[in-house]
Amino acid sequence: MDKPFIRKDLSRPGNYYRLLVQFQEPYLTILLSVKYAKTEVDMENAIIRCILDRHCCRDFTDGEIPEEDLETLVEALRWSPSAGNLQPWFFYIVKNKDVKKRLAKAALGQNFIIDAAVLFVICAIPSQSAQVYGKRGSELYCIQDTAAAAQNLFLAATSMGYRACWVGAFDENKVIEALELTPEKRPVAIVPVGPGIKNEKTTERYSVNKICKVID
Repeated sequence: MDKPFIRKDLSRPGNYYRLLVQFQEPYLTILLSVKYAKTEVDMENAIIRCILDRHCCRDFTDGEIPEEDLETLVEALRWSPSAGNLQPWFFYIVKNKDVKKRLAKAALGQNFIIDAAVLFVICAIPSQSAQVYGKRGSELYCIQDTAAAAQNLFLAATSMGYRACWVGAFDENKVIEALELTPEKRPVAIVPVGPGIKNEKTTERYSVNKICKVID
């Protein structure tokens, strides 16, 4: 008989957001020990587990995201870090299928995003960063900030059992047209989120020695 799923609810002080992690023993333990055999990490840490389990999904299935879960995902976006806490971003949550189709066309025909329950379009507001940080704020900081927000969204979605994909290849002008964006907003990423089929293929990563240098 299969062992029932165990749910752990982890709360951040202040109830900013919650992470819902479901796992099944002993099968998950075996899977993790094989998949991450060369990675010495604490797999009991839910955040680390989500980071290592995250992957881009391009095979979304039918299914919706309940409003409660959607609110949690938005909170994960809202509490992302930003330079000077300027929060130079705006998030579009697209459920409308016609708009999804227009965004897929803008994304160079990446039609798999149409099947996702929701498309998050993450926009930077360069002028907001420029008010404090000038050119560096408008050209760099606001992009860094929205990238951090996208990662928050990815990890929150993964922790809740949803799949996501970072879509950065798109025609900005067509996205602006599809969403009727005001001039101050620049689209940075389209992130489809929803129920999907997990990609079991493990991608390779460079060795630590290749990407890191310790300066004592």
